[in-house]
Amino acid sequence: MKQLIECVPNISEGRNQGIIDQVVAEIEKVEGVKLLDVDPGATTNRTVITFVGEPKQVIEAAFRVIKKANELIDMRQHHGDHPRFGATDVCPLIPVANISMEEVAEYARELGKKVGEELGIPVYLYEDAALEPKRRNLANCRQGEYEGLKDRIGSTDWKPCFGPSIWSDKVAISGATAISARDFLIAVNYNLNTTSTRRANAIAFDVREKGRPAREGGKLNGKLLKDENGKQITIPGSLKGTKAIGWFIEEYGLAQVSMNITNISETPLHICFEEVCKKAGARGIRVTGVEIVGVVPKKTLIDAGKYYLARQERSLGVDDKELIKIAIKSMGLDDLKPFNPEEKIIEYLIEDKSKKKLVDMTCVEFANETASESPAPGGGSIAAYMGSLGASLATMVANLSSHKAGWDERWEEFSIIAEKGQALKDELIHLVDEDTNAFNKIMDAFGLPKKTDEEKAARTNAIQEATKYAIEIPYRTLCKSFEVFEICKAMVETGNPNSVTDAAVGILCARAACYGAFMNIKINAASLNDKAFVNDILAKGEVLIEKADAIEKEYTAKVLKQIS
Repeated sequence: MKQLIECVPNISEGRNQGIIDQVVAEIEKVEGVKLLDVDPGATTNRTVITFVGEPKQVIEAAFRVIKKANELIDMRQHHGDHPRFGATDVCPLIPVANISMEEVAEYARELGKKVGEELGIPVYLYEDAALEPKRRNLANCRQGEYEGLKDRIGSTDWKPCFGPSIWSDKVAISGATAISARDFLIAVNYNLNTTSTRRANAIAFDVREKGRPAREGGKLNGKLLKDENGKQITIPGSLKGTKAIGWFIEEYGLAQVSMNITNISETPLHICFEEVCKKAGARGIRVTGVEIVGVVPKKTLIDAGKYYLARQERSLGVDDKELIKIAIKSMGLDDLKPFNPEEKIIEYLIEDKSKKKLVDMTCVEFANETASESPAPGGGSIAAYMGSLGASLATMVANLSSHKAGWDERWEEFSIIAEKGQALKDELIHLVDEDTNAFNKIMDAFGLPKKTDEEKAARTNAIQEATKYAIEIPYRTLCKSFEVFEICKAMVETGNPNSVTDAAVGILCARAACYGAFMNIKINAASLNDKAFVNDILAKGEVLIEKADAIEKEYTAKVLKQIS
């Protein structure tokens, strides 16, 4: 499986579009790397760039970005509101798919060595790429920012990990670059209905994990308190895994709490939003919305959407687009400018849109494609689609029941069923295209050359592997379609009685899907040499078919009696 990592270089230029464009162009020169987002900020004078790809290509693109930024940005002339100490200030690498943090850390060190040796730029490794504990924290590495770099660069404690440790005209222009391997970080700004940086900072200190220095009497101008060893006492903030400061953004004319969420599994975005709202409210300030810098994982907004639906005591069993819409509106992600999920959610950005899926067709297009002389989509894809329709009908009944007047106390009961239905629907929708892909794998295998004995053996092996896959896919369809019975039965028995026939049609869809999938298993099994595998899967399939028959007869009769 393909390994993917994300890279998020922050360059110290957010005002000169010509420079930004030239730096970004270096990424687009590297084949196999996808540019996801370019987010410049005039007040911070900083641009956050996000791209993704396989490790070697990402390292090459990152190196090109750092090199070009060094050529175009003179740190001696740089001024902005964001902490910084280099032309490419930070360059974190983040695991996305099929790669461990340890592997990503090695790539970060490889990049750091290359930048230090070939470009002559001081490099500090931080987070999971750090070579010593005190350097894990970026703030420690960047302490004093660019202005303090001249004194720190030659010190024993803060000598760069790679590159020059002597201040020179060249280093004065480039500054230093911090390179890391880290978990996915969400950079987010909370918009406040105030222009006061001081109050924004107070809210930031309330919530950030580091907190604030303790002062006598708890007053902002009180004397700093120290322990018996003379060490400053701090009051921790309320949100773990967060860093935050307050600032004023001139282009928007308002103050913000700017936050980095470094552990989104422990402290999700919506929890941070609620806590910032709470602390702001205690100071007479309102959060008007949220600005996400860069991109976010889809799960971040799905979880937020479910959180806000649950607070409204509404069913969580709705599709992803609806959940994302709820998240956008609940947190005001479109407060300052439009929020387009296709441009802000990482999974949508890396999706291969060059090949049109069957499930992306209209109902008419899908029917026409099925009716054409092309052998695919065939019965296997149609079976999966029938199963998805069965799951959809049961989900519909669950959602209608959740919102039925007088049944308010039962919303969660039906929400659980609707969520199961959505998950089954999504899996079966995926299997619609996967069944056609499985058929195409067989056709590709039959098209392999067969002139030599080696080619014949390779072709035979490929045909057998493709055939096995073409059995496994409809078996998954059979199993998932059989699971649809559970939610359909529940909706016949306990759902909104006005929709009982919808649940019954869902049962008929599930039965048709089970039979269609089983027939595809049997026809493909005849060509597979692994008879132990064939016998096992057919035996399991026959058991499910017998049960499907019994369920369909029982519940069809039950519904017909109920509506007579």
